[in-house]
Amino acid sequence: MSSHSTVLVGSALVLAAAAAAYQFSYSTTSSSRDLADIDEEDEGDFITADEVVRIFDRLFLEMQAVLAQLSQQVQQIQMSGQHFPEKQLRMLLRGEFERALGIKQNTILQEFDMDEDCLEEATWEFLEKGEEYEKVKKAVERFQKLWENVSGESVVGRRPGQTGEAKEMEPMELLDAHTTIEVAEVYFEALTRAMGDLVQSLKMEGKNLRDPSIAQELQMQFATVANEKGEEALKAMGVTQTQFQKSIEENAGNPVVGRSLAMLRMKQQQALMAMGVPTA
Repeated sequence: MSSHSTVLVGSALVLAAAAAAYQFSYSTTSSSRDLADIDEEDEGDFITADEVVRIFDRLFLEMQAVLAQLSQQVQQIQMSGQHFPEKQLRMLLRGEFERALGIKQNTILQEFDMDEDCLEEATWEFLEKGEEYEKVKKAVERFQKLWENVSGESVVGRRPGQTGEAKEMEPMELLDAHTTIEVAEVYFEALTRAMGDLVQSLKMEGKNLRDPSIAQELQMQFATVANEKGEEALKAMGVTQTQFQKSIEENAGNPVVGRSLAMLRMKQQQALMAMGVPTA
């Protein structure tokens, strides 16, 4: 079982910090189905809402692990003195992310004995029914957010027939190296505190964090609240998420910033260990 703290480097990575701050290994069970139309009440022949949720949750967990690995690779390159323009970095990340996504998706669909077109049709039909299938909506939009952070496209809440559009970045005042470090400290603390609250809640329920299913539950709960907690912490300092993101990118080549972020990650891992969260 492992846990990875956030790597705050690169435009496409910082926005995904809340989603990829912690990643746990886990086990899942798969079921085979002979697929046709959608009917949640028929247990034998049709794709259910529960199956759609399980597939998107699985994709989310596996792809944020991929993103964490990619972020570590980018950090190592940047620490060696190389620096990529934002556009080039995003293209590289998107390409690697898409490649890994194709592999993961095929594997998961095979495990569920499910056809991609059938899954897509089922997913859209559940989403069209609105709040009736709230769990499907949350699972799909959680994954859409992860993709949005990597690609730069506005896709959260997208439905059939709609296309994602690249986000336009408005001019803004960037933070200097010293302020960037101060804001990063507050940001890391907010994410760690959010995780601590969730850990405490699970422990009070008598749940064992070393149980893979509980680790997955913790991961999904954290993904739900982390963006909000991180944005609240930044707002309290008068900084926007995008401003923080761009400032990290601008100061990525500064060795003082690099060392400070490394220390923050180490401090975060120590805090996780103190909470009883299994770490590598």
